Amino acid sequence: MAREELPRRVEGYLLELMDQFPVVAIVGPRQAGKSTLARRIMARMTAGLYLDLELPSDLAKLRDPEAYLSMNAAATVCIDEVQRFPDLFPLLRALVDRDRRPGRFLVLGSASPDLLHQSSESLAGRIAYVELQPFSYDEVASHGELMQHWLRGGFPESFLAADEAASYRWREQFVRTFLDRDLPALGIDVGKPALERFWTMVAASNGSLLNKAKFADPIGVSPQTITRYIDILEATFMARLLRPFFSNTKKRLVRSPKIYLRDSGLLHTLLGLRSWDALFGHPAIGASWEAYAIEQILGVLSEWQGSFYRSSGGAEIDLVLQRGGHTVAVELKSTRSPRVSKGFYQAADDIRADERYIVAPLPKPELVPYGNGAVLCRPESLIRRLSAP
Repeated sequence: MAREELPRRVEGYLLELMDQFPVVAIVGPRQAGKSTLARRIMARMTAGLYLDLELPSDLAKLRDPEAYLSMNAAATVCIDEVQRFPDLFPLLRALVDRDRRPGRFLVLGSASPDLLHQSSESLAGRIAYVELQPFSYDEVASHGELMQHWLRGGFPESFLAADEAASYRWREQFVRTFLDRDLPALGIDVGKPALERFWTMVAASNGSLLNKAKFADPIGVSPQTITRYIDILEATFMARLLRPFFSNTKKRLVRSPKIYLRDSGLLHTLLGLRSWDALFGHPAIGASWEAYAIEQILGVLSEWQGSFYRSSGGAEIDLVLQRGGHTVAVELKSTRSPRVSKGFYQAADDIRADERYIVAPLPKPELVPYGNGAVLCRPESLIRRLSAP
């Protein structure tokens, strides 16, 4: 199926924001589908103008940006790859202050709002952000198997590739382009070999407690440089830090965060895992499923706060979800016949969890009573359960 035909979960919310704010920004990693979504949105506009700043012809139109944008003041203007023209943000503020009609500008950027800091500073109170990640499984469940999505990841060109070899080749090129072109385009000046090695080391340590010295020594950089590398991977949506759960219990708890790569397909590429045979025979399969399931759950359940729990005595919960006063304990297992240790139930008691789930790659999206008050299910089943009013 063509990527244009696959609806995105955030589309309705995006339209609501465009009816409220003068400027709306879609942020997310490169090749996640931002341009495809924006073009579909712009096709609905009575008057719409699309500028792709990677095209020299479109960039040339902004030699005098104030004159050009003022001349097209009646149109909704979409500006793709806006990070290539950071000086544009103060001008957008001035134009918006003259006319605060909702939906004047739709801007697309391949970095987090913190990295696109000028937009936050220049457009405070005038801009709303929508994060678009690669396809989550709930968006493509009718067009591919869960196992295919786990292996290939959610980037459209990878997930929709003709076969596994083509998917893997695309991801290899993505890694190269990210290091060679995307980071420089964001104004990030960093030693490519060291960052590439760090990215690969994160893949090998996926799901482990963050130990900056462990990363720094083999690469030959300082822990402060490792902090910068982590910030870069977080700001470009490549990595996620999962913070530890804190409570009022008297137990001693782990205080270091865990680090995960956000897209399972890129994780497998950095580990050199080209096929299911390679993944199933690799010791990283458990951590791979853990990272995949966490990203699926937190990527959709944005209203829930995610963390993990680990006591010094070894009681552990892979993912703790909290919203309001409701707490959910989630154990993540890569096998279809999971065995859960007593430590999970002990930890669930410690945090007074209201619900308990074991999330595994089951053949069907169903809810299965597991015992001790827990429910066995796939990620999308948990998402539907917790999304219900």
